[in-house]
Amino acid sequence: MDERKACIIRTTERAEVKVVLNIDGKGDSAVETGFPFLDHMLTLFARHGAFDLEVQCKANEADPRFLMEDVAVCLGLALDKALGDKKGLRRAGHSYTPVDEHLARAVVEVSGRPCLVYRVRAAASSPASADSGAVERFWRALATQARLNLHIELLYGDAGLPAFEAVFKAAARALSDACRIRVREFRGQAP
Repeated sequence: MDERKACIIRTTERAEVKVVLNIDGKGDSAVETGFPFLDHMLTLFARHGAFDLEVQCKANEADPRFLMEDVAVCLGLALDKALGDKKGLRRAGHSYTPVDEHLARAVVEVSGRPCLVYRVRAAASSPASADSGAVERFWRALATQARLNLHIELLYGDAGLPAFEAVFKAAARALSDACRIRVREFRGQAP
């Protein structure tokens, strides 16, 4: 099997972003966006998806919402590029993931048709955090660029950081499952 890895570098007026993604990684990450909340979420994403992920940012604007969106665009492009022709993928995956008193569900299909259903309402837990709208823009940009059909719900809980941790973990696990190569079994015989 070919290596499923991609590097995307994108420069805009707002930021310069570099993302290196290895789908078949071990969960290692080196993330430096300048926004601690996003660094933490991307580290969780890499660890729980078993993706190797490197993200470097040089932001010209201080607004973390734009930074999150720029990073998500690059991550989505890297994912789409690393998956190549998508031959043999399981294509669909799902995960329920708890964090404290929060439970998130993510369901994804690597369909080639971008769609996001995002049902999460959680307030920023601190000025250094992000609100639900900013996190939704992150997932919308990622789903659009990676051409995913992605459904994310926070089934219960609403306390900022733990809610978003549950969301990122669930999405990473669902995506990891969808990106796995299918192994077929034939009526009692190994392929």
